[in-house]
Amino acid sequence: DVDALCDGQNVHIAGIMQHIEEAGVHSGDSACSLPPYSLSEKVIAKLEEQTKALAIGLNVVGLMNVQFAIKDEEVYLIEVNPRASRTVPFVAKATDSAIASIAARLMAGEKLSDFSKRESYKQKDYQEKFPKTDPMTLADPNMPWFSVKEAVMPFARFPGVDTILGPEMRSTGEVMGWDRNFARAFLKAQLGAGMTLPTSGKVFFSIKDSDKTPLLLETAKLLTEIGFDLIATRGTAKFIQKNGINCDTVNKVHEGRPNIVDRMKNNEISLVMNTTEGVQSIRDSRDIRSVALFDKIPYFTTAAAANAAALAIQSYADGELEVKPLQN
Repeated sequence: DVDALCDGQNVHIAGIMQHIEEAGVHSGDSACSLPPYSLSEKVIAKLEEQTKALAIGLNVVGLMNVQFAIKDEEVYLIEVNPRASRTVPFVAKATDSAIASIAARLMAGEKLSDFSKRESYKQKDYQEKFPKTDPMTLADPNMPWFSVKEAVMPFARFPGVDTILGPEMRSTGEVMGWDRNFARAFLKAQLGAGMTLPTSGKVFFSIKDSDKTPLLLETAKLLTEIGFDLIATRGTAKFIQKNGINCDTVNKVHEGRPNIVDRMKNNEISLVMNTTEGVQSIRDSRDIRSVALFDKIPYFTTAAAANAAALAIQSYADGELEVKPLQN
């Protein structure tokens, strides 16, 4: 997601947000990071260039939101909306810039040049100069710290609902975590959304074939280094084991007992990482997600979110979480 301001002639990039979940999950249900936590400078430059070209080409006056997809460093346009998006409040808080108010004044005839640009932040500004005293200025969104937005889901209020994410938006709210690095900001966002990540125990993996990648191995290795034990369904366990990572095997629900649902109900599982595809596979793994929801076991249904969770758990070792106000 990219939010931008335009007066018809000039463009200001208000924020570039990298989604944690991949394309296919509705943007309103995806966590996102500002600034991007893993995009290359080359890709960020392309996003800025294309956003500015779109704003000028569409003669936008006010706010504009663009959604892009990125694969192998190539940038693809999903959609562009010449209006304010649901991301505007998040960007405004993350950058301490009143972009909605500035957009309204642009629509009333003022120019971007009427609003001063701030100097780029330095790392020490996290303690010394934030928040700024004048939100009616244009902020540099490439800050040396991170803000993470996380969606708040209503699943706990609807027993029996499937928690798997897809193209239909299901969230009913959102929270924000803010810290010096991405991992701790993501950790705060999870806490704000009501999910307390564990620091020990056993992690269950059941991963679709397309997610059996180096990212999965990085996640599994990181969790074992922290001190977690791993357990997985046969196909996933085989993939993890052949790459030199210890992992026990557990039955799927239809493979006999004791199976993974039994282990979860016996309080043997601290964290669930379950990605799936295909009608039958989704149906087979629904009990896993339902028990995780009912027993309040933290769960992640995309490989990228699972990796972010592992990084967040690792960040517990960095000490107590700090609390800092976003407003004076």
